[in-house]
Amino acid sequence: MRTFAIGDIHGGLKALIQVLNQLEIKEGDKIIFMGDYVDGWSESAQVVQFLIEFSQKFDCVFIKGNHDVWCENWLKDTNDVNPSWYIHGGKETMESYESFSEEEKKLHLTFFENLPLYHLDAKNRLFLHAGFTSLHGVEKEKHQEYFYTDRSLWEMLLVMDRSIPRDSILYPKRLQHYKEIYIGHTPTTNYDESSPINIESVWNIDTGAAFKGKVTGMNIDTKAYFQSDNLPSLYPNEIGRNK
Repeated sequence: MRTFAIGDIHGGLKALIQVLNQLEIKEGDKIIFMGDYVDGWSESAQVVQFLIEFSQKFDCVFIKGNHDVWCENWLKDTNDVNPSWYIHGGKETMESYESFSEEEKKLHLTFFENLPLYHLDAKNRLFLHAGFTSLHGVEKEKHQEYFYTDRSLWEMLLVMDRSIPRDSILYPKRLQHYKEIYIGHTPTTNYDESSPINIESVWNIDTGAAFKGKVTGMNIDTKAYFQSDNLPSLYPNEIGRNK
Protein backbone atom coordinates (compact mmCIF):
# COMPACT_ATOMS: atom_id res chain seq x y z
CA MET A 1 0.00 0.00 0.00
CA ARG A 2 1.23 3.46 -0.91
CA THR A 3 0.25 6.73 0.76
CA PHE A 4 0.04 9.97 -1.16
CA ALA A 5 -0.55 13.52 0.01
CA ILE A 6 -2.05 16.05 -2.39
CA GLY A 7 -1.66 19.75 -1.77
CA ASP A 8 -4.04 22.68 -2.19
CA ILE A 9 -6.21 22.45 -5.32
CA HIS A 10 -8.21 25.73 -5.32
CA GLY A 11 -10.73 24.84 -7.99
CA GLY A 12 -8.17 23.52 -10.45
CA LEU A 13 -9.83 20.27 -11.50
CA LYS A 14 -7.70 19.96 -14.64
CA ALA A 15 -4.54 20.13 -12.53
CA LEU A 16 -5.84 17.60 -10.03
CA ILE A 17 -6.60 15.11 -12.79
CA GLN A 18 -3.11 15.59 -14.23
CA VAL A 19 -1.59 14.73 -10.86
CA LEU A 20 -3.80 11.71 -10.27
CA ASN A 21 -2.93 10.39 -13.72
CA GLN A 22 0.75 10.56 -12.80
CA LEU A 23 0.22 8.89 -9.42
CA GLU A 24 -1.55 5.93 -11.06
CA ILE A 25 -3.60 5.18 -7.96
CA LYS A 26 -4.23 1.49 -7.31
CA GLU A 27 -6.58 -0.38 -5.02
CA GLY A 28 -5.12 -0.33 -1.51
CA ASP A 29 -3.45 3.06 -1.86
CA LYS A 30 -4.41 5.86 0.53
CA ILE A 31 -4.73 9.45 -0.68
CA ILE A 32 -4.68 12.29 1.84
CA PHE A 33 -5.93 15.61 0.52
CA MET A 34 -4.57 18.58 2.43
CA GLY A 35 -7.53 20.97 2.10
CA ASP A 36 -8.49 24.10 0.15
CA TYR A 37 -10.41 22.34 -2.57
CA VAL A 38 -12.17 25.53 -3.62
CA ASP A 39 -11.58 29.23 -4.39
CA GLY A 40 -9.37 30.36 -7.21
CA TRP A 41 -10.06 28.72 -10.57
CA SER A 42 -13.46 28.16 -12.14
CA GLU A 43 -14.08 24.52 -11.22
CA SER A 44 -14.43 24.55 -7.44
CA ALA A 45 -17.83 22.87 -7.29
CA GLN A 46 -16.62 20.43 -9.92
CA VAL A 47 -13.56 19.58 -7.80
CA VAL A 48 -15.76 18.78 -4.81
CA GLN A 49 -18.07 16.63 -6.93
CA PHE A 50 -15.07 14.80 -8.40
CA LEU A 51 -13.62 14.14 -4.94
CA ILE A 52 -16.90 12.79 -3.61
CA GLU A 53 -17.09 10.33 -6.52
CA PHE A 54 -13.38 9.52 -6.32
CA SER A 55 -13.71 8.59 -2.63
CA GLN A 56 -16.29 5.96 -3.54
CA LYS A 57 -13.57 4.04 -5.36
CA PHE A 58 -10.44 4.75 -3.33
CA ASP A 59 -9.34 5.16 0.29
CA CYS A 60 -9.29 8.92 0.85
CA VAL A 61 -8.83 11.36 3.72
CA PHE A 62 -10.04 14.90 3.10
CA ILE A 63 -8.68 17.51 5.52
CA LYS A 64 -10.44 20.83 6.03
CA GLY A 65 -8.79 24.06 4.84
CA ASN A 66 -9.71 27.66 5.57
CA HIS A 67 -11.27 28.18 2.14
CA ASP A 68 -13.38 25.09 2.71
CA VAL A 69 -14.70 26.63 5.92
CA TRP A 70 -15.77 29.75 4.02
CA CYS A 71 -17.49 27.70 1.33
CA GLU A 72 -19.20 25.54 3.94
CA ASN A 73 -20.61 28.62 5.67
CA TRP A 74 -21.93 29.94 2.37
CA LEU A 75 -23.56 26.63 1.46
CA LYS A 76 -25.33 26.70 4.82
CA ASP A 77 -26.66 30.18 4.09
CA THR A 78 -26.13 31.60 0.60
CA ASN A 79 -26.97 35.05 1.95
CA ASP A 80 -23.92 34.84 4.21
CA VAL A 81 -21.15 36.03 1.89
CA ASN A 82 -17.93 36.71 3.79
CA PRO A 83 -16.34 39.79 2.13
CA SER A 84 -12.83 38.43 2.63
CA TRP A 85 -13.85 35.12 1.09
CA TYR A 86 -15.51 36.84 -1.86
CA ILE A 87 -12.33 38.63 -2.93
CA HIS A 88 -10.07 35.63 -2.27
CA GLY A 89 -11.74 33.22 -4.65
CA GLY A 90 -15.25 33.07 -3.26
CA LYS A 91 -16.75 34.86 -6.25
CA GLU A 92 -15.43 32.19 -8.61
CA THR A 93 -16.63 29.42 -6.30
CA MET A 94 -20.14 30.87 -6.14
CA GLU A 95 -20.23 31.05 -9.92
CA SER A 96 -19.08 27.43 -10.22
CA TYR A 97 -22.18 26.34 -8.29
CA GLU A 98 -24.65 28.04 -10.65
CA SER A 99 -25.32 24.81 -12.56
CA PHE A 100 -25.64 22.65 -9.42
CA SER A 101 -29.00 21.67 -7.97
CA GLU A 102 -30.03 22.28 -4.38
CA GLU A 103 -29.68 18.56 -3.69
CA GLU A 104 -26.14 18.57 -5.04
CA LYS A 105 -25.29 21.58 -2.90
CA LYS A 106 -26.62 19.78 0.16
CA LEU A 107 -24.38 16.83 -0.66
CA HIS A 108 -21.40 19.15 -0.90
CA LEU A 109 -22.32 20.80 2.39
CA THR A 110 -22.29 17.40 4.04
CA PHE A 111 -18.86 16.77 2.51
CA PHE A 112 -17.49 19.99 4.03
CA GLU A 113 -19.16 19.43 7.39
CA ASN A 114 -17.53 16.01 7.73
CA LEU A 115 -13.97 17.08 6.92
CA PRO A 116 -11.52 16.30 9.76
CA LEU A 117 -9.17 19.03 10.96
CA TYR A 118 -6.14 16.71 10.93
CA HIS A 119 -5.13 13.12 10.31
CA LEU A 120 -2.58 11.12 12.28
CA ASP A 121 -1.59 7.82 10.72
CA ALA A 122 -0.32 4.59 12.25
CA LYS A 123 3.28 5.66 11.66
CA ASN A 124 2.82 8.87 13.70
CA ARG A 125 2.80 11.10 10.65
CA LEU A 126 0.58 14.16 11.02
CA PHE A 127 -1.36 15.75 8.17
CA LEU A 128 -3.16 19.08 8.53
CA HIS A 129 -3.88 22.09 6.41
CA ALA A 130 -2.00 24.86 8.20
CA GLY A 131 -0.48 24.22 11.63
CA PHE A 132 -1.05 24.18 15.36
CA THR A 133 0.28 26.09 18.36
CA SER A 134 0.04 23.75 21.36
CA LEU A 135 3.42 22.60 22.62
CA HIS A 136 1.70 19.37 23.66
CA GLY A 137 0.48 18.39 20.20
CA VAL A 138 -2.72 18.62 18.20
CA GLU A 139 -4.89 16.86 20.76
CA LYS A 140 -4.21 19.69 23.22
CA GLU A 141 -4.82 22.53 20.73
CA LYS A 142 -7.34 24.93 22.30
CA HIS A 143 -8.07 26.90 19.14
CA GLN A 144 -9.49 24.54 16.54
CA GLU A 145 -9.35 27.18 13.81
CA TYR A 146 -5.56 27.17 14.03
CA PHE A 147 -5.54 23.81 12.25
CA TYR A 148 -6.59 25.64 9.07
CA THR A 149 -5.28 29.17 9.69
CA ASP A 150 -1.99 28.97 11.63
CA ARG A 151 1.22 30.01 9.93
CA SER A 152 3.40 30.20 13.04
CA LEU A 153 4.51 26.58 12.72
CA TRP A 154 5.88 27.20 9.23
CA GLU A 155 7.30 30.64 10.09
CA MET A 156 9.12 29.14 13.08
CA LEU A 157 10.77 26.61 10.79
CA LEU A 158 11.96 29.29 8.40
CA VAL A 159 13.99 31.02 11.10
CA MET A 160 15.02 28.16 13.40
CA ASP A 161 18.61 27.13 13.93
CA ARG A 162 18.75 23.82 12.08
CA SER A 163 21.95 22.76 13.85
CA ILE A 164 19.97 22.15 17.06
CA PRO A 165 19.69 18.38 17.60
CA ARG A 166 16.24 16.87 17.91
CA ASP A 167 16.86 15.67 21.49
CA SER A 168 17.91 19.15 22.68
CA ILE A 169 15.65 21.11 25.03
CA LEU A 170 16.01 23.95 22.51
CA TYR A 171 14.45 21.91 19.70
CA PRO A 172 10.87 23.07 18.97
CA LYS A 173 8.50 21.04 21.12
CA ARG A 174 5.79 21.07 18.47
CA LEU A 175 7.98 18.95 16.24
CA GLN A 176 8.94 16.39 18.87
CA HIS A 177 5.56 14.68 18.98
CA TYR A 178 5.47 13.43 15.38
CA LYS A 179 7.67 11.50 13.01
CA GLU A 180 6.72 13.84 10.16
CA ILE A 181 4.27 16.68 9.59
CA TYR A 182 2.66 17.51 6.24
CA ILE A 183 1.02 20.89 5.65
CA GLY A 184 -0.34 23.15 2.93
CA HIS A 185 -1.84 26.64 3.30
CA THR A 186 1.33 28.71 2.72
CA PRO A 187 2.44 28.48 -0.93
CA THR A 188 6.05 27.51 -1.50
CA THR A 189 5.94 29.92 -4.44
CA ASN A 190 6.01 32.70 -1.83
CA TYR A 191 9.66 31.71 -1.46
CA ASP A 192 10.37 31.39 -5.19
CA GLU A 193 10.14 27.61 -4.99
CA SER A 194 7.82 25.65 -7.26
CA SER A 195 8.41 22.31 -5.51
CA PRO A 196 7.56 21.07 -2.00
CA ILE A 197 9.79 22.44 0.74
CA ASN A 198 11.16 20.24 3.53
CA ILE A 199 12.46 21.78 6.76
CA GLU A 200 13.34 19.36 9.54
CA SER A 201 10.46 16.87 9.76
CA VAL A 202 7.91 19.16 8.09
CA TRP A 203 6.90 19.04 4.42
CA ASN A 204 4.97 21.91 2.84
CA ILE A 205 3.25 20.68 -0.33
CA ASP A 206 1.18 23.74 -1.22
CA THR A 207 2.96 24.73 -4.40
CA GLY A 208 0.87 27.75 -5.29
CA ALA A 209 -2.01 26.30 -7.32
CA ALA A 210 -4.26 29.20 -6.30
CA PHE A 211 -1.89 31.61 -8.04
CA LYS A 212 0.68 30.78 -10.73
CA GLY A 213 1.95 27.49 -9.35
CA LYS A 214 1.01 23.82 -9.56
CA VAL A 215 -0.94 21.13 -7.76
CA THR A 216 1.45 18.62 -6.18
CA GLY A 217 1.03 14.99 -5.15
CA MET A 218 3.71 13.31 -3.04
CA ASN A 219 4.44 9.69 -2.18
CA ILE A 220 5.14 10.19 1.49
CA ASP A 221 7.22 7.04 1.83
CA THR A 222 9.62 7.70 -1.05
CA LYS A 223 9.21 11.51 -1.15
CA ALA A 224 8.83 11.32 -4.94
CA TYR A 225 6.45 14.06 -6.05
CA PHE A 226 4.38 14.69 -9.14
CA GLN A 227 3.03 18.01 -10.37
CA SER A 228 0.49 19.48 -12.72
CA ASP A 229 1.20 22.17 -15.23
CA ASN A 230 1.11 25.71 -13.92
CA LEU A 231 -2.54 26.57 -13.35
CA PRO A 232 -2.65 29.71 -15.56
CA SER A 233 -1.69 27.54 -18.54
CA LEU A 234 -4.62 25.21 -17.82
CA TYR A 235 -7.08 28.10 -17.40
CA PRO A 236 -5.71 30.67 -19.88
CA ASN A 237 -8.82 32.86 -19.82
CA GLU A 238 -8.85 33.19 -16.04
CA ILE A 239 -6.71 34.94 -13.44
CA GLY A 240 -7.28 32.68 -10.41
CA ARG A 241 -6.39 34.60 -7.27
CA ASN A 242 -3.81 36.70 -9.13
CA LYS A 243 -5.69 39.95 -8.58
